[in-house]
Amino acid sequence: MRASHHSAFGVQVTSGSRVVNVGLVVTGTDFLLSMVESRWAARNGDARKMDLQLKARQELEKIEQQLSRLQAAPGQNDDLRTQIKQLNDRIDSLRIEVSANHDAWQRTELARHPQRPYALDYIERIFTDFSEIHGDRGFGDDPAIVTGMARFQGQEVMIIGHQKARDTKQKVYRNFGMPNPEGYRKALRVMKIAEKFRRPLFTFVDTPGAYPGLGAEERGQAEAIARNLREMARLQVPIITTITGEGGSGGALAIAIADRVLMMENSIYSVISPEGCASIMWRDATKKELAAQALHITAKDLSELGCVDSIVPEPEGGAHTDHAAAADLLAESLKTNLAQLLKMPVPDLVDARYNKFRKMAQFFRVEV
Repeated sequence: MRASHHSAFGVQVTSGSRVVNVGLVVTGTDFLLSMVESRWAARNGDARKMDLQLKARQELEKIEQQLSRLQAAPGQNDDLRTQIKQLNDRIDSLRIEVSANHDAWQRTELARHPQRPYALDYIERIFTDFSEIHGDRGFGDDPAIVTGMARFQGQEVMIIGHQKARDTKQKVYRNFGMPNPEGYRKALRVMKIAEKFRRPLFTFVDTPGAYPGLGAEERGQAEAIARNLREMARLQVPIITTITGEGGSGGALAIAIADRVLMMENSIYSVISPEGCASIMWRDATKKELAAQALHITAKDLSELGCVDSIVPEPEGGAHTDHAAAADLLAESLKTNLAQLLKMPVPDLVDARYNKFRKMAQFFRVEV
């Protein structure tokens, strides 16, 4: 007969009169943080590797600026066209060099790149006949979330997506991609329309998180997110979510309970930003690179952990270098996954979705 005993110092398993120490639990935060630091150093080596990548990125930016000036120059001759071709070749080689060894923080920077395609950029290139839906029929419209009806390769679908912006005026209008409760309630309204008319639902996630302002809390931010989680878990239509940039905390998860969760190659998905994590754990936001590595926020990490289903490749250098190519790659992945989901009976679809999320982050005790 075996019995187990748990204490603050570890776990003991008793077998008859014999006691076996299974493990020793050390509760020191400093020790755990030092382990993270040593693993990060072992994986990334010395600073020379980082310096080389930084120099490559800086050179790439300078060449791209030079190329833009040359292409805009009037009266191009053979010599100028030769220079442009050489610069393009050098840009291609630098992009390969930069992207070959992206660490977690570099992918975080790519996920936040101001020229990265946003939800409306993908909608314009992947879907047809898009008709936007505004307002939650309760408080107002939230521009930080875009919703609407569209067609995907002839199939009538519904769309929900976070929307960021590039210039200051639009950033303020879109609230920097951080939705208020009315945005999540607008999304829920569209989910119910999708269910009523049996239309597949596509969601596009790209937000630092839900807006934490006083007004948002007064209008029930937490309740709006929680309701979306519950309703998406039992929605009677296929749901495909794509993390296109930043997937931040509950603000992302509120439109990401899906049958298939896809991640763009250079996107991130996390409960907290690397800067926030570093500020809490080390009380030093400058350790954001170390925090990004420890959080396992990249597409590769999350795929290995079973939190996402598929990684969508991006054009060389990142999605910001070629919006059309990025959209084509994503469209192909959406087509494949939708075809698979449409073959499943609705009850099986909902059960599989529920079990998918229930199986995440399970831990088992092994007796010896």
